[in-house]
Amino acid sequence: TNNGTGYDVNPITGLTYEPNVVPQGDFARVVAEFWADGPQSETPPGHWNTLANEVTDHEEFEYRIGGTGDAVDRLEWDVKMYLALNGALHDAAIAAWGTKGHYDYVRPITAIRHMGGLGQSTDPDSRSYHPEGLPLEPGLIEIITEASAASGGRHQHLAGHVGEIAILAWAGNPEDAETEIRGVDWIRAIEWVPYQRATFVTPAFAGYVSGHSAFSRAAAEVLTSMTGSPYFPGGLGQWTIAADSLEFEAGPAADVLLQWATYRDAADQAGQSRLYGGIHVPADDLAGRKIGAQCGAAAWTHAQSYFAGTATS
Repeated sequence: TNNGTGYDVNPITGLTYEPNVVPQGDFARVVAEFWADGPQSETPPGHWNTLANEVTDHEEFEYRIGGTGDAVDRLEWDVKMYLALNGALHDAAIAAWGTKGHYDYVRPITAIRHMGGLGQSTDPDSRSYHPEGLPLEPGLIEIITEASAASGGRHQHLAGHVGEIAILAWAGNPEDAETEIRGVDWIRAIEWVPYQRATFVTPAFAGYVSGHSAFSRAAAEVLTSMTGSPYFPGGLGQWTIAADSLEFEAGPAADVLLQWATYRDAADQAGQSRLYGGIHVPADDLAGRKIGAQCGAAAWTHAQSYFAGTATS
């Protein structure tokens, strides 16, 4: 789930994990961008191949299939790992995109703009009411009023849109993403955009289920089974995002160190990243994880039949 409390002790070393405190705004933006894997990138499946390579390159890693038996040489390990891992990723793609095609479900940008354009669905006796509008949430989703749009009001920059629905959200892409930060502000619901590149606002295919969640959990299941442990080597996987290396807007203010104890933790974060970025809703994420878990487990079982020379197809 997304409500974990983390780990006090590293189960591999027996030592307490060191605190890793970063600004929340930087963390959310870094997570959204690190896992985005959009056009001209290695893509989500490629990202998990990169992480798998990092695992097997770790100085403490032992090449034991399933974590047991004699160690194999690096070539044998790589061939078997890539077979199992990418078989799972291909299966996850088939399952996820088959589901997308069946349900043909909207992305957040479509839902928010459409519902926000209709009005609010909370108070029938208030202005801008529509039963299919956005539900009002004080401090997050509000009606722009004469009072709130007056000088000094929280919606003063939206004074020309009294009666419309405003959302407190990312203010959108800056003109110069290398030096400018748009941050969070009140914007018109009909102009809401996810935290993504200006040239790739949202994927042009259905939202349900999340491909990132399916790919990532499938990969995590294979790596867990292949290595014989749910934990990264040494009980800690990590990746440094350098200061001022973000692409959607300027930041982070300082280096951010992403850390995961288990492969499933990393997979969960990949799914969460699409919520932070405004590309998916929780239903897309959790269903995608379930599909990925099934694909990963089945692919690992099937891969072992190839390792044993008993595969029939």
